[in-house]
Order: sequence, then C-alpha cells, then structure tokens
Amino acid sequence: MIIEKDRVVSIEYSLTDDEGTLVDSSDGSEPLVYLHGNGNIIEGLEAELAGKKAGDHVTCVVAPAQGYGERDDALVFTVERSQFASGEKVEEGMQFEAHDENGARIVTVVGVEDDKVTIDANHPLAGANLHFDVKVVEVREASAEELEHGHVHSHDHGCGDDCDCEGGCDDSGCGCGH
Repeated sequence: MIIEKDRVVSIEYSLTDDEGTLVDSSDGSEPLVYLHGNGNIIEGLEAELAGKKAGDHVTCVVAPAQGYGERDDALVFTVERSQFASGEKVEEGMQFEAHDENGARIVTVVGVEDDKVTIDANHPLAGANLHFDVKVVEVREASAEELEHGHVHSHDHGCGDDCDCEGGCDDSGCGCGH
C-alpha cells in the first residue's frame, strides 16, 4: 500500500541540521505515526513521502518554506517582566506558551535585562534546512474516526505505553496532548 492522502503512516526518522548535528530522532522510541495529507507533519517531508510504501527509505532536505518557515525578525520583541507571573523566574533559554489572535505559540526567552524580557516567537527551526533520513515502517487505511478527526487514534499513535487517552477525542487532539 502506498502513502497517499488519508492513510496512516508509521515512520522512523532522524533529523539533522546543515552541520550534521542531530536535532531530533525516533531512535529509542516508537515510530512516528501520522495521518498523511492532514497537516500532521511538515509540508516538505509529507511531499517527499507521498507515493512511498513500507520498507522504503527516504533521505531529503526540506527548505524552510516547506518546513518551519523563514525567520521573521518581527517575531523577536521585548515585553515587560510584569507580563510573567509575579515571582516567576525568567531566564534566557526558557520557553513559554503565549496566546494571541492566531492561537497558542511557544516563545523562547532570548534576553533578560532589568524589567525587560526579549522573546522570540519564531519556531526554533525557522529558517533552517531540515535534513531527514526516514524509513517507512507501515502504511494502513485510516479508520472512519481518524478521518473524521484528522489524526491517528490507534493505541500506536505516539503516546507510548503510558497513554491513558483511551481514544477520546476533542478539538485539541486525542486527549493526551498529541
């Protein structure tokens, strides 16, 4: 069975940057399982996997436009320390969830000076070429529930053995944060 829209795909992968530094990997954990064609993984990798089948091996470089986008300097800005909870320690490198009219976004503290905190709302991999090495483990038909909700619901959906979501689904995902 080939990878095409609305099929459930399991992959093992490693992701490195332009210098060959490992950024992320499924090594030592369960394969990544996603519903193809539903925006569950980055656009460029999804395009590279289309038409492949279980056992296929894919190496590719995904440009920023098809990955996490280009860096946007307008997304680096300074806020008052008072925007954070009173007494909360705020240090460079910390990440927080921020909300705006576009929804939730993870922001990274890139500077702290007196009562000013500089944050970067770009994805940490924005502007980066993404070097993928992927093995397709399995391709299967999606269930009606998976198609309705736009993501995988099987026990093998990446939550691990401690998953307690019991297949429940709401607008935010399968109930376990994935």
